[in-house]
Amino acid sequence: DDWRPRYRTTGGDQGLAWDACLSDGACWVMDCGDIQSVRSIHTTEPNGRWDQPPGLSWRHPAPWSGPQRLLRINLDDAADVREVAPFGTAGGGIIAPPVHVPGDGSTAGTAIAWDSINGGLAGIDDRTMEPIWHLEVRPSMQPVVFSESGELVVNDFTDGGTDDLVVVDVATGNVLDRVSTGSRIANGMFLSAGGHRDIWYCTTLALSHITWS
Repeated sequence: DDWRPRYRTTGGDQGLAWDACLSDGACWVMDCGDIQSVRSIHTTEPNGRWDQPPGLSWRHPAPWSGPQRLLRINLDDAADVREVAPFGTAGGGIIAPPVHVPGDGSTAGTAIAWDSINGGLAGIDDRTMEPIWHLEVRPSMQPVVFSESGELVVNDFTDGGTDDLVVVDVATGNVLDRVSTGSRIANGMFLSAGGHRDIWYCTTLALSHITWS
């Protein structure tokens, strides 16, 4: 009951955090999660029910000025809060939690963060909290990590208005593969891992089963 970390202040430059990822003794979160569409849904009773729905795009400008942050909060010490703003672009925002891939004891682990509103995906060294790679992709979903192959899969809503899946090497940030989902809408639905290097993808307009080799 006494574990109550403070990661933002009233009237501050960032929004509320989204879901957390618990890994390797830490709570990993990204703030700036209550973007305008989320606020619209949760300030309507019943939640998200309208006679005439408003525009609910997650790409609307953020209602704050701060950049997207990734925060590491020690599970044993609520005062031990470390942060990084890997993109530095004003008005960041997300609708899904980050992911952390632990190291093997001799090497650092990698935390993965992104900015859905402005775009950008980054790998963060979990010891130094410094970015080690950066990709110009625009995720909106929580990634899936295949630990045996070191691959991360996440969506990329492209400038052309299509939602692709990209397969990324966690260690290097190299894009190993890109697959079209057939959807022209991206949202915050979670990806689901299949049995072997495959993903089930669901969004408002599409359900896809995707494999790669």
